[in-house]
Amino acid sequence: GLTQGWFSMEIKPIRNDADHEAALREIERLWGAKEGTPEGDRLEVLTTLVEAYEDKQFPIDPPDPIEAIKFRLEQQGLDHRALVGVIGGRSRVYEVMHRKRGLSLEMIRRLNQRFGIPAEVLIRPIRAPRRRRAA
Repeated sequence: GLTQGWFSMEIKPIRNDADHEAALREIERLWGAKEGTPEGDRLEVLTTLVEAYEDKQFPIDPPDPIEAIKFRLEQQGLDHRALVGVIGGRSRVYEVMHRKRGLSLEMIRRLNQRFGIPAEVLIRPIRAPRRRRAA
């Protein structure tokens, strides 16, 4: 039969960060559900809702990966210290956030899992640091 907590979160449009967070948590809980099961259907619907919301939030010109990471951390009230252990040690985090080092596939995977930043945003080229032009 239906497991308890099945209706723990009603499916509704995602209108703000709180709705988005709740949907992401539910997707995480349902991850790996078989297609065609009630859980699988629910997962599919939630994923569609989240994608639609994220398309609206990150419109056509998506932020470069570093902007996207900063934006998501800000949304969650975190700073770059939250990245330590997700993309590596402190010096690694510093290099990445100051655009001195690109994101590896492993970092992208972890950022996607931990913060829900879409992988397709993270794989974009990282813009070079703004350099002051020599006179």
